[in-house]
Amino acid sequence: MTETHHTDMLIVGAGPAGYTAAIYAARAGMQPILVTGMQPGGQLTITDEIENFPGFAKPVQGPWLMEQMREQAEHVGTKLVYDLITEAPLKQGPDAEGYFHLTGDSGDQFRARTVVIATGAQAKWLGLESEKTYQGAGVSACATCDGFFYRGKEVAVIGGGNTAVEEALYLTHHASTVHLVHRRDSLRAERILQKRLHDNPKIRLHWNREVREIVGEGSPAVVTALELADTQNPSETERLAVDGVFVAIGHSPSTGPFRNQLDCDAEGYIITRPGTATTSIPGIFAAGDIQDKIYRQAVTAAGTGCMAALEAERYLAEQKYTP
Repeated sequence: MTETHHTDMLIVGAGPAGYTAAIYAARAGMQPILVTGMQPGGQLTITDEIENFPGFAKPVQGPWLMEQMREQAEHVGTKLVYDLITEAPLKQGPDAEGYFHLTGDSGDQFRARTVVIATGAQAKWLGLESEKTYQGAGVSACATCDGFFYRGKEVAVIGGGNTAVEEALYLTHHASTVHLVHRRDSLRAERILQKRLHDNPKIRLHWNREVREIVGEGSPAVVTALELADTQNPSETERLAVDGVFVAIGHSPSTGPFRNQLDCDAEGYIITRPGTATTSIPGIFAAGDIQDKIYRQAVTAAGTGCMAALEAERYLAEQKYTP
């Protein structure tokens, strides 16, 4: 049986941005409702050890950290709904009573005076079964998150754009050797980044190479090598010994039903006014990786979640709504 929910703040997405917005909104008496989406906890649920989130002297597990955020959000008064928003006609604006109308996959209706979109972004993967097998055991999509674990080791970065080159350059601060594997014979990255790449003695380029398989061994099994195929002569293969693999072929913002409702950039990321979480529609806010394609860190996502909640509270005050 479907239900209609009313709230001063509807938060869509259960990652660091969404949970932080919920915590601040609940403490402000806004009785927030958080719709979790398909992957409660976001990308951190597939992150093994986290060493760069403030407050923990020792590494913590990603799923555990998200569980703590969930419990904190619920403890201060957030209502969690395990559903997926499928319709969000935000362009229509709020109704006469000041509510935006959204619909869940379950058929539930959500009426909210403000909406925080925190649905995140998903890393693009190669699509190999072995890639899934070794996620968290040598395969990553975030050098800033996991590069520290490869101090003095050999790693590979897959890709040829700005992201790949930036990841490779960053990894040189930790790894002994960084292999950049690209399926073409030239990079798409900006020229200044290419120059830095070519000037770095720690980086080795592998042109016209495609990852055929990620190889691992041991108990528990971890990455030990890549099987590469020559894109010009696919029958020719070689094995490259590495301890870690960083897939850097881009991210896809999980904009879903919001993409055609709000101003987005060419890649689909929601545009927010600089220094804020405000979008092109008053009362609608965006936080986390859905609007951040530069930093993509749990701590920066949490920060924008806080910003969104504070700005939503200010918006309600300006509209003369009392939480």
